Amino acid sequence: MLEMLAELPMVFVAIAFAFALVIGSFLNVVIYRLPIMMERDWRSQCAELDETPAVDIPEGERFNLVVPRSRCPSCGTQINAWQNIPVLSYLMLGGRCAACKESISARYPVVEFATGMLVAIVAWRFGASWQGLMAMLLTLFLVPVTMIDFDRYLIPDSLVLPLVWIGLAMSLWHPMPGADVLFIEPRDAIIGAMAGYLSLWSFYWLFKLATGKEGMGHGDFKLLAALGAWLGYSYLFTIIIMSAVVGAALGIALILFRGRDRQVPMPFGPFLAGAGWITMLWGDRIKDVLNLPF
Repeated sequence: MLEMLAELPMVFVAIAFAFALVIGSFLNVVIYRLPIMMERDWRSQCAELDETPAVDIPEGERFNLVVPRSRCPSCGTQINAWQNIPVLSYLMLGGRCAACKESISARYPVVEFATGMLVAIVAWRFGASWQGLMAMLLTLFLVPVTMIDFDRYLIPDSLVLPLVWIGLAMSLWHPMPGADVLFIEPRDAIIGAMAGYLSLWSFYWLFKLATGKEGMGHGDFKLLAALGAWLGYSYLFTIIIMSAVVGAALGIALILFRGRDRQVPMPFGPFLAGAGWITMLWGDRIKDVLNLPF
């Protein structure tokens, strides 16, 4: 199948785009529900330790990525299957609930379309190959990681830790024919995961000892470890420089032009994820342009 699609690159890109639109609809569910599931689990554990009932979780109610069915946040009407068609259903409904006519956030179709475009770009860059499929998988993980951290200042272990292990496992198939970025040597993957975690962990503690404040969350360590496992240690410096420069520039711009309080933290995960994704696609070119030492 991959061999046949490799001879039809634009067909493969179109299929990847359509597939990612559907997955993007599910990622909207992940972005919204996973943090709530985590909070409920934390409260349940705390209640168990305190020997008090978990007051916000009705007994017998199931809440996960599958149930209950999606509903309108305004009127609670259950959303039909055709109303979940990525992007198109939003346009057909005019951006409003079919029942109560309240506005629906444009963020849902934006996430769906952005997911489709990101995966399509990956399909175009790597083509129909095992490397292309794994690059798409990484992309589909980075989208909810980015959005959840942006919303909640939180990077779920249930998303980032599998990335670490998948990246390490992929190195067992080195060398993969035709792979020039992924499926790196086991040595590079292991060192990449270790160096990714320890570099930000070290910065965290140096910053905390110097200022008494936490400069970033522990999820950032794990995310960079995952990127190191997938891409190798040689790209870590590129990822850190790109994410730090863009993050600092955006933060300064928001303070100067939007009056953002400098004491309000800014999530670092989205910048790491974006820098890692761009490095996966064009890392060697970026290193050449910036004349990075390694």
